[in-house]
Amino acid sequence: MQRKLAVSSSPFLRNTAVSTRRLMGDVVIALLPTALAAVWFFGAPALGLILVSVAFAVLSEMVYERLTHQKNTISDLSAVVTGLLLAFNLPANAPWWMAAIGSVIAIVLVKQMFGGIGQNFINPALASRTILMLSWAGLMAATAMPNGGQLFGLGSAPVDAVASATPLVNSSYSLWQLFIGDVPGMLGETCKLTLLLGGIYLIVRRVIDWRVPVAFIGTAFILFWIQTGVIYSVESGTENALYQILSGGLMLGAFFMATDYVTCPMTKLGRVFMGVGCAAILFVIRAFNTSYPEGCSFGILFMNVLTPLIDKWTAPRSFGTVKPPKATKTKAGKDSKGGAQA
Repeated sequence: MQRKLAVSSSPFLRNTAVSTRRLMGDVVIALLPTALAAVWFFGAPALGLILVSVAFAVLSEMVYERLTHQKNTISDLSAVVTGLLLAFNLPANAPWWMAAIGSVIAIVLVKQMFGGIGQNFINPALASRTILMLSWAGLMAATAMPNGGQLFGLGSAPVDAVASATPLVNSSYSLWQLFIGDVPGMLGETCKLTLLLGGIYLIVRRVIDWRVPVAFIGTAFILFWIQTGVIYSVESGTENALYQILSGGLMLGAFFMATDYVTCPMTKLGRVFMGVGCAAILFVIRAFNTSYPEGCSFGILFMNVLTPLIDKWTAPRSFGTVKPPKATKTKAGKDSKGGAQA
């Protein structure tokens, strides 16, 4: 008997050598330099927050899957990545319980309750950060001054002794300070050098698509250049394109959050739209909202929600399909198939 040919949608070839564990392992490797920079500048509190966040993320996933009789997936390292990214979105002097609660929210509420890895419709770490920010705005806004080397007894003051405004509010920081991370801010958003190194590593390893971060950073640069009319000058303070690009969570979001496989469009054109949309929303919030200077989280989350529509709009058309014939009306008020017209 002749067997029927099973035809499915692309992709037809799959690389079995690429596993979730390998991909997540590359992301962890890319995040390690930023984690080390955070510990260098913010000391033991930063290390504690990172460890607590990762531990509670892994523990939350393991407990939830055991209670719901699901397959244990902690070995794929996705929970570790979520824990790291959540810690990177916390200030150094945040209490440890905030990292714990945030990890539980990210893993259980945003990831597992929607079906686990590959099923969440928004980025778990960013969604958790937003919930924490709305719940404990004062604690999330209390960013600490960096004090390089204090973990090893080289610093002059503990990290929680003084708090300062971020570069988006205070324009007294140089581009070099912004680039190396010697500024107050969230743990993972200050050192742009390590973020660039990690992002380039992921692009070279083909873990992420270069279109998203390039479109994100490039669009933001152009928009701020148009708004301020200045690429960079000391006299302009924060009102120049380079200062805005190197401030806040733009780099962290562009390389490590907007590129998330689950919440990012699948098509090449869609990924360009993703980067442009994130940058446009970030620009609007930073430029026209005086009460909240940062807009990266909201930009990415909003585009996460639009991802299914972007995939629908940018999906390539099938080759060789035939459109169904249109129904034609007759004098009797019936269509060509014999059905009555409404």
